Amino acid sequence: MLLAFADERALALKLAAELRCELAMVVEHRFPDGEIKLTLPPSLPGHVLLLRGLQQPNERLVQLLLTAKTARRLGAKRLTLASPYLAYMRQDIEFNPGEAISQRIVAGFLGELFERVVTIDPHLHRIASLDEVMPGSRGIALAAAPLLGEWIASQWPAGKGPLLVGPDEEAEQWVRAAGEATGLAGVVCRKTRHGDREVDVELPPIDLMGREVVLIDDVASTGHTLVQAAQALRARGVAAIDAAVVHALFDAPAVERLHAAGIRRIWSTDAVPHASNVVTVAPLLARAIADCD
Repeated sequence: MLLAFADERALALKLAAELRCELAMVVEHRFPDGEIKLTLPPSLPGHVLLLRGLQQPNERLVQLLLTAKTARRLGAKRLTLASPYLAYMRQDIEFNPGEAISQRIVAGFLGELFERVVTIDPHLHRIASLDEVMPGSRGIALAAAPLLGEWIASQWPAGKGPLLVGPDEEAEQWVRAAGEATGLAGVVCRKTRHGDREVDVELPPIDLMGREVVLIDDVASTGHTLVQAAQALRARGVAAIDAAVVHALFDAPAVERLHAAGIRRIWSTDAVPHASNVVTVAPLLARAIADCD
């Protein structure tokens, strides 16, 4: 059985169809003081799959705790979490004395609740895989960049695809994966961060005059890095700029900033529900979940 919440129903329907399994919704009631009450089906099979992305993570981590513990009580012997977006991955070391290393804490928490955790493009910097921070090698990290690459390539005539541009060094892996899947060429910018909302982006020394480019990255929230990259690209005379991201965390003001910076089209996967979703990750998740069996 697949359990899901109402705000992720669209992806849940696709995933249930791919897995050919029953879909049931977790019913949520919110009390005036912010507490939540969850209601699950009163009888559950031995293996339960829960779909819950961790955008807005603080509240959703509580949802995971309540759902997992209740599912066990109602008969589930094995729990798999499909969390297309996995939060709290960026704080992977103690940058300053006394800081919580949230990556290890949250990954360990999820590993204790679920037998398997399947996610897409977690933001890992200094570790090779989730196995290093999740007990019992319970984490499975999938890559959606090839899916984005295929979508991007489909928007141009054969042999006339755009140049893929990573807005910073961390985006190199997504540029490379998308390029390998499609044959599109790619380059990566250098980013200097001065704060959560202040970044400088430096383009590589290549001729971009008249080129069509697509900025590609894993996560976009405020959109400031993409804006800075777009402004730098416009200054170098590119003909058109589009953007493709795996996890579209940005709100309406962020989208307005992207368009104001000259970004023509914005594409994303449905790993996070957003108006820009054009590529579904349901088959990717389904294959990994089926392999877990």
